[in-house]
Amino acid sequence: MTKLTKVLYKPDHTQPHEYSIIINPEEYKKWMEGDTTIPLADVVDSFQVFVSEHGTQGILRQPSKQQLDTDFGTHKDTEIVEFMLKNGKEQAGEAISGSTSLNVSRGSSGVPERRNRGLNI
Repeated sequence: MTKLTKVLYKPDHTQPHEYSIIINPEEYKKWMEGDTTIPLADVVDSFQVFVSEHGTQGILRQPSKQQLDTDFGTHKDTEIVEFMLKNGKEQAGEAISGSTSLNVSRGSSGVPERRNRGLNI
């Protein structure tokens, strides 16, 4: 099973939404200890910022530029990522084991069989 590490940032404790970025934990640790020679591209998995409207358990989506401007004062991904790395909190967890990419052209292969099982109510 692959480890998944992210940095979470909640701009306001009264609001339910929370931002996250995926990071490389080893490079992040070095970067946080002051190694400024490490490029941000090595610290983060990508410069993609996600937001969940319901905290860490909610569905992740891409925030709008307006939402980023409101919460960070900018919508530039590099500035937001650097701010989150400095001000967010690291959270390690388990990722999905096995292959995480599915070929949707194969139809429902990889989806568990659910026929004739009824509903559990």
